Amino acid sequence: MPNVTFSSPKQKKDVTVYAVAGNRSTILGLAKEHKIPVDFECQDGNCGSCAVEVLHLGNKQPMAAHLTEKEKTALVLAGKVKQAELDELVVKDLAPGWRLACQYMLLDEDIAVKF
Repeated sequence: MPNVTFSSPKQKKDVTVYAVAGNRSTILGLAKEHKIPVDFECQDGNCGSCAVEVLHLGNKQPMAAHLTEKEKTALVLAGKVKQAELDELVVKDLAPGWRLACQYMLLDEDIAVKF
């Protein structure tokens, strides 16, 4: 399972945590478990307050992660992704750089999360 590095001006330094194999957690769930101060409100993908930038680390191709319709809508309304850009990413089966921490299920790849 992945190492997830959380990076933010809210923290004194970056924090890297290991996501346990078989744990079907989200970025937000992992952050809460390790007391990392990622902003959130609804925790249901509707408000967009937990938008984070996800950077894939390592040299392998990032895994595509499908977005829910409400995640797409929240990211567009929050101004993190333009609709045309999102449409192009969907066609190419690529994940956008911005995701909702409450919706992003951790995959078997190391990532950095900026918030």
